[in-house]
Amino acid sequence: MSRKGKTVLTIGHSNHSIDTFISILKANKVEVVVDVRSHPYSKYVSHFNSSVLKPVLDLNRIKYLFLGKELGGQPEGSEFYDEEQHVLYNKVAESRLYNEGLLRLERGINMFTVAVMCSEENPANCHRRLLISRVLYDRGFNIIHVRGDGNQLLEQALQDEENTCVQLSLFDDQEVNQWRSIQSVSQRKLQKSSSEYLERSVMDFSGSNVAESQ
Repeated sequence: MSRKGKTVLTIGHSNHSIDTFISILKANKVEVVVDVRSHPYSKYVSHFNSSVLKPVLDLNRIKYLFLGKELGGQPEGSEFYDEEQHVLYNKVAESRLYNEGLLRLERGINMFTVAVMCSEENPANCHRRLLISRVLYDRGFNIIHVRGDGNQLLEQALQDEENTCVQLSLFDDQEVNQWRSIQSVSQRKLQKSSSEYLERSVMDFSGSNVAESQ
């Protein structure tokens, strides 16, 4: 089915080399990477630490924006977690911070080719899809998930697959899960500098022009 809205990409950095990651971004003509990791660093692939990634993106004329505080998968606040430490996406979606972040993201999508980035290669159970891109899809945006091999997966295809699974589960008399994270997560505080430095590091999708690469 044809959709009239703007297109937004999602991508997981996984264990890519930085060169491979940049090549995938360029192949998809990405202009802005929006980082929605709550903690913008990686223990195992340190070239995806925000302090390393941003300069590399700049050199390749790709902008970087951190929205992990607003749209991250591990929000701060006990009210966003159930007893099993699943993130309650319905609670997050009602929060002021989330809606402010989503508005900034929508504004950016209407101006640039945006890739929403998290760490997981597979988008199916990642919050970049469950909490962010599915909401955008419902608002009329086209969602394309870029897989680790560079292939594209349409959100509609994922939803069709899920609908089939739900229909089959009804025969097993299983209850459909509420809107929450698939996996239980441990609530961790952001490092002090992660949001203060990065939140407005390059651009803020506030309507102002994008700063030129140095």
